[in-house]
Amino acid sequence: MKFAVKYIKNTFYPLDVPDTIKLHDGQMVLVRTEKGEEALKAFVVNSQIAKLWENSPQKPEPFHVIRTLSQRDLQTIEEIKKEEVQSFFKCKALVEQHKLNMNLVQCRITFDRRKITFYYTAPERVDFRALLKDLTQVFTRVRIDLRHIGVRDETSILEGTGVCGRPFCCSSFLRKFATINVKLAKDQGMPIAPGKISGTCGRLLCCLTYEYSNYIDAAKGMPPIGSAVMTPDGLGKVCYLQFLNGTVAVKMEDGKVKEFVKTDIEMVDADVNVEIDVPVINTYADENDNIDIKQLEDDRNSSTGNV
Repeated sequence: MKFAVKYIKNTFYPLDVPDTIKLHDGQMVLVRTEKGEEALKAFVVNSQIAKLWENSPQKPEPFHVIRTLSQRDLQTIEEIKKEEVQSFFKCKALVEQHKLNMNLVQCRITFDRRKITFYYTAPERVDFRALLKDLTQVFTRVRIDLRHIGVRDETSILEGTGVCGRPFCCSSFLRKFATINVKLAKDQGMPIAPGKISGTCGRLLCCLTYEYSNYIDAAKGMPPIGSAVMTPDGLGKVCYLQFLNGTVAVKMEDGKVKEFVKTDIEMVDADVNVEIDVPVINTYADENDNIDIKQLEDDRNSSTGNV
């Protein structure tokens, strides 16, 4: 296995290249997928990665290369992209005409123009039989696929950049969506506010799940907030925790707040005359107070895996 392509959600697929076809890195090729004939860019796979990939039980089935693309084919791709935009708005107009509660996300047309796929999100099941009937009148001699996807799936295929400044996890390396709830954010000391813990999809950040175990490990040995502790500088109460750098902020009896490494303090059973405020980081603080935080959690329409 020497060549591969990136497909939907940046999934890597090996290429089955006939001996009669000579490829080079970055060349556009016509491949056969489950959706039909599609144009994708081939690239050379690093030999060490190829060796690991060959032994992986989870590698996808290779795509068969039909041929390399000519200059005329590249022009066809540009024409198809324009057709996808036009088709998108034609379908959107019909959706509005039928007053269907569905949000059209994207339109894709295969290179052979034999199949057109419309991706959409919807809060509930949609009866689109009348819509499909009209679409068959508009798009003749082509197979029409109306595909319901979740809001997480929508973000993954549209791609973009997250609040961390990196490409969306869901459109780069994340393959399956795990269940996420607000407790994960609280346990990690995140501010419980929609703008801080939700992604572009309007659901809780995916990274809350796969970073959770790191926070749990880091929290081991940390005293609870409000507990009395003995520090190298005397008695005090824990007012907040810094999980990742392993430090504990303690409010001393003189009212000063100091940070200590968790190994330098010890919980004690003592009555410390210190009042602490509930940390802002664990309270709901957002400009949109009318947003129900539960709306950010997973629901049945967050992801369908139907991309």
